[in-house]
Amino acid sequence: LFTEQDTIRMTDKREMKIPTDDENSKRVRAESFHHAGGAEALRLQAGDHEKQYSGDIVRKRTEVEEQVLAKEQEAGDIIRTLPEDEKSLPKVDFFLPEILKNAIFVGHLVTDLDSVAGAIGAAALYGGTPALASEVNSETAFALEHFKVDAPRRLEEVLKETPDADICLVDHQQTSQMNPSINVDNVVGVIDHHALQSKTIVTDKPIYIDIRPWGSMSTIITHSFIRCGRRPPRDVAGMLLCAILSDTLNLLGPTTTDWDRLMVAVLAEIAGVNDIQLLASQQFKAKSRELANLSAVGLVNGDQKSFSFNTEKFQGEIGFAVVETTDDEVIRERISELLPEMVACKQEKNLSCLFLAIVNIVELKSCLLLCGPTEADLAQAAFGGPIDNGTVMDLGNRVSRKKDFIPVLTKTIQNGWSKTNIPRGPSMFKMKSHLEVDPEDPYANVKRVNDEDGTKDMNKGIPEQEEKKEEECGIIIG
Repeated sequence: LFTEQDTIRMTDKREMKIPTDDENSKRVRAESFHHAGGAEALRLQAGDHEKQYSGDIVRKRTEVEEQVLAKEQEAGDIIRTLPEDEKSLPKVDFFLPEILKNAIFVGHLVTDLDSVAGAIGAAALYGGTPALASEVNSETAFALEHFKVDAPRRLEEVLKETPDADICLVDHQQTSQMNPSINVDNVVGVIDHHALQSKTIVTDKPIYIDIRPWGSMSTIITHSFIRCGRRPPRDVAGMLLCAILSDTLNLLGPTTTDWDRLMVAVLAEIAGVNDIQLLASQQFKAKSRELANLSAVGLVNGDQKSFSFNTEKFQGEIGFAVVETTDDEVIRERISELLPEMVACKQEKNLSCLFLAIVNIVELKSCLLLCGPTEADLAQAAFGGPIDNGTVMDLGNRVSRKKDFIPVLTKTIQNGWSKTNIPRGPSMFKMKSHLEVDPEDPYANVKRVNDEDGTKDMNKGIPEQEEKKEEECGIIIG
């Protein structure tokens, strides 16, 4: 801990004034500052907004470091109002909805960190059981291990014991993203931060709804803890913190709100995190490591969502997949694998269009893979810009599916875009195929196999003969 003198000096350096209610209040407030989350940024301070990086190298503080330090006073005020233990809580609580008590809290399929942490946090707050809709990814596994939290059980296992249990959906509300074992009649609540679009759940009875336009579902849970006068346990706070950093791209993403920034500062203090940037870096490295080991099937389907449209000129489903990475070149080098998988996936799911955005979460830039002429036409109408080799469009600093991609596509379609009839040449991807686990892959990845000979891996790119046919026809596969 810092001394009172050190704390006041550092606070003044950042032009943050300690409230002067009276001298005693000033002393108590100063002593309570632990600089959690921003401690390392202050210890290595090399200027008002700089940090000693390595040797003589000085870097600017990251956005997450700046925000944790900027929100420190507010976070401290909030934390001082929260009781240290359960014994201090009132016997009667007017803020916790009774309908959520003993419910199972579960996120969406292809579950991510926000979905898992949100379920864990909601269960701890409202008194229920967290569950997994699908297996956790490497980023979530890192957070669970880092804060020593046991992974929730799969939903199917929990429902075997209590098949008629109440369900609260977290981080989603569309039936297309629900675990198929969920009975809609048993859904009693939704806690989410996404727009109400196609396939939103419909219920026969009123349910608990908490949907807010914030950057992370875990921000909502953290705020609910505070509103109810409860302090999340340290391990739960750590999970919620990691989830907010993940969903907001270290508070740099376009969906980030001031509530996200404040809750990160609060959680960093409660979780005892001294170097918020180190935690964020370790977390995103864990996420990127998994991408390098994923097959084309895993990359295309790993974070894919579909959206329904029904306008005068266009009716159909559009799939939009996102691959977030710290090194987009590693993924771009596999475009020859990804494009045929996109075509096969598009046909399997009967999608009108399928896009895949490769997002660099460090440089905050992205590109869009286009697997056919329809995708190219819609992307051109929505985003503009040149298309490289007919298959890759530079999207610049657009990085969010929720804010940058889907709203623009939606507006373009609603303004009258229609599917064009561009002739297609011969394509190997009209063949029937199936997915199977690759017995030679140490990561047990799924690959696509041609049904005609049962051995051909369709994710190895376009054969030379097919490339020649397509080139002669002057069209794009799709």
